Amino acid sequence: MSSVLYDAQGPRAKRRNIVLTVVFLVAVAALLWWVFGTLKDKGQLEWVLWEPFVHTEAWSTYIWPGLQNTLKAAALAVIIAMPLGAVLGIARLSDHVWVRVPASVVVEFFRSIPVLVLMIFGLALFAEYTNVTSDDRPLYAVVTGLVLYNASVLAEIVRAGILSLPKGQSEAAMAIGLRKGQLMRLVLLPQAVTAMLPAIVSQLVVIVKDTALGGAVLTYSELLSSANTMSGYYGANVIASFTVVAVIFIALNFALTSFASWLERRLRRAKKSTGAVVGPNDAEIAGTAGTGAGGTV
Repeated sequence: MSSVLYDAQGPRAKRRNIVLTVVFLVAVAALLWWVFGTLKDKGQLEWVLWEPFVHTEAWSTYIWPGLQNTLKAAALAVIIAMPLGAVLGIARLSDHVWVRVPASVVVEFFRSIPVLVLMIFGLALFAEYTNVTSDDRPLYAVVTGLVLYNASVLAEIVRAGILSLPKGQSEAAMAIGLRKGQLMRLVLLPQAVTAMLPAIVSQLVVIVKDTALGGAVLTYSELLSSANTMSGYYGANVIASFTVVAVIFIALNFALTSFASWLERRLRRAKKSTGAVVGPNDAEIAGTAGTGAGGTV
């Protein structure tokens, strides 16, 4: 079967792809075997290094508190950044220069600064000009950096999602008398949400991972920094500790992307199934109804 974007493979192309697939799988297997052998030779697969993770002490003392702090910082950043990003993205599409230009400056400014710099700046800001305690400053700084950077990125996602819709949508809405605010709220945003969802979820995954920067620099006791402390307590089992943390991050982000995929499919099905079926005796002619003549089709 052929399409505009894809041509059916011939016999030679199929054989070539099979050969390349086999070569790739063999190379991956060889790499994994080399990694496994190297870890075994270095003693990193000894049971004594992995044993702490089958007991509750490591989980209750290090992993679970670190995971809670990671989820707390990520949740706060998401709750603040998503509506802020939506407002900035819509503001960049405003017809008013005094709204569009400041929003564009804010988005371009914070989108160009590394999130780690924003976190360090936030820590210094809270230490110098607020009464936030030293114990809470790392959390505030991490959330501030994540919000400023990711809200700017989400603003561009929202703007791109709205601009991706056909212009006929806006023209039809304006033709029936909808104002700009009604057009955005009732027509454009509901349709753009589904198109924006994959990019938004990708940015949410970035937020979850970037919380680790707070632990590396700002002494915020999130999951990654807890693993570092845990590896020192259990006899320098660095490989084992960070492997467990990596698996937790993978499971967390996979659950997030899986939920987003399910939500996207549900939204698409809902859009396809919302059309009401109107019978021939139920549809009144708009023109005759407006003149009071009545009449049905």
